[in-house]
Amino acid sequence: MTSVEDALSLTRTGSKFMPAGAPRAARTLPNHVAAPRMSATLERRQQWERRYRMRLRLSDAAVIVAVAALTAAIQVFLLGTPLTVVLRGAILSIATLYVMLAALNTRSAAIFGSGATEYRRVAHAGGLAFGIVAIIGILLEWDGLRPLLVIALPTGMLGLLVARWSWRRWLQRRRRGGAYVSRTLVVGATTDVEYVISSLQTSGENGYHVVGTTLLDRNASEVTVGESRYPVVGNVTTVAAAAARIGADTIIVASRPDGDTDFVKHLSWQLEGTAAELVLSSRLTDVAGPRISLRQVDGLPLIQVKIPTYEGGLHLLKRALDVAVSGLALIPIGLVTPVLALLIKLDSPGPVFFLQERVGRDGRTFRIVKFRSMKTDAEQQLAALKEQNQGAGLLFKMKDDPRVTRVGKLLRKLSLDELPQFWNVLIGDMSVVGPRPPLPSEVTAYDGTVLRRLYIKPGITGLWQVSGRSDLSWDESVRLDLRYVENWSVMNDLQIMWRTGRAMVQPKGAY
Repeated sequence: MTSVEDALSLTRTGSKFMPAGAPRAARTLPNHVAAPRMSATLERRQQWERRYRMRLRLSDAAVIVAVAALTAAIQVFLLGTPLTVVLRGAILSIATLYVMLAALNTRSAAIFGSGATEYRRVAHAGGLAFGIVAIIGILLEWDGLRPLLVIALPTGMLGLLVARWSWRRWLQRRRRGGAYVSRTLVVGATTDVEYVISSLQTSGENGYHVVGTTLLDRNASEVTVGESRYPVVGNVTTVAAAAARIGADTIIVASRPDGDTDFVKHLSWQLEGTAAELVLSSRLTDVAGPRISLRQVDGLPLIQVKIPTYEGGLHLLKRALDVAVSGLALIPIGLVTPVLALLIKLDSPGPVFFLQERVGRDGRTFRIVKFRSMKTDAEQQLAALKEQNQGAGLLFKMKDDPRVTRVGKLLRKLSLDELPQFWNVLIGDMSVVGPRPPLPSEVTAYDGTVLRRLYIKPGITGLWQVSGRSDLSWDESVRLDLRYVENWSVMNDLQIMWRTGRAMVQPKGAY
């Protein structure tokens, strides 16, 4: 018969049971496996998470109360609804929405600053809350709820999303300055560690600040990724101690040692009470979160990847969004077109619009419409400029292209030359968001992988435009387009549209 202490010692150290008569000192847990205490680094992280979560609570409450008060004022003073009826509906709406925001974990630390995930949860909470209010109103036959739902639902959702966006921007600024981040240790084989670090380096706003690495396949003093160097600390058996030594509160496991199937399990035991997160990285390159789900089969964790589809209801929703956005956009475009047309005509002789054959979905060709930004003989001059190409891969680009007119430079810098493409969107040749529309000469040089860009309609904007445009390498441009083709969503489309507006104000890679 073994004691409880023996069993606990076995659990924590993997040692064999000691006989019942063994001396007590021999059966006492070693210091390094004693009950874990919270590290100072972890405590600091939890403190800023609590402060940020409190800011979100107060912000949400302020928005909800303000919208409810506005709606109540409209009902009382404009619609003549009795005050008691208005207060009853307002209190129910405020309480229900606030509870739903908490129930759907819209303030979880795991999604702080995540963007689409946070906005999606807020939207779901708002829709569910107002659905509950509507059902209660029908069942109890309450009057005065219809104006509340019609006015408060869109106004409240907009207010909450704007508030969350504002806090996200605030958090990103703090993270770029080195605050509100997780001090991160990356563990794994050298190539996997370098891949994870390079992915985290693309943005200083992701919340992970790499302070060290632990290599499982070789001895080295540091890892170099780009222009940054990261110290190597610890080894396969001392990961937890290394994390504590450098004050890391997050450990990212990029890969595990060969043959050690229990590495992650044992590491999680060692990190109890000393780290906030143990993150497993996967080399499922460019497979987005919405396509990934985790399933448990008799204790076996399985990562399920949804195969992308290019037909169905979501694509109909995308088309509806395209029609709505292009229809609205063409109204102001129609107003500014005479002014732009006059500037183009005064600057150089030729037509106002430039028509060019491009390749769309499934290889079908169409004529793209742009404001002319080049001289009329631009195509004839192209052959003489081929050797000065500064573009990536199959693309021809020059920062100081002599064929571009003076007005054309301004149009290109602000992406105004692309505004007529909303007509292509409206008639169904293009989408607002999608891969870059290629020339037929480019498509003939595509390999089987790049041809996947033609599985959906090309877009006026896309990941390629908000990520650097002409400054991107050919491989990076293709990778972004293929990632979009396989992982697009309506929420991501809306985010890209928003980022495009910012890119037009602060252009990068546009020439």
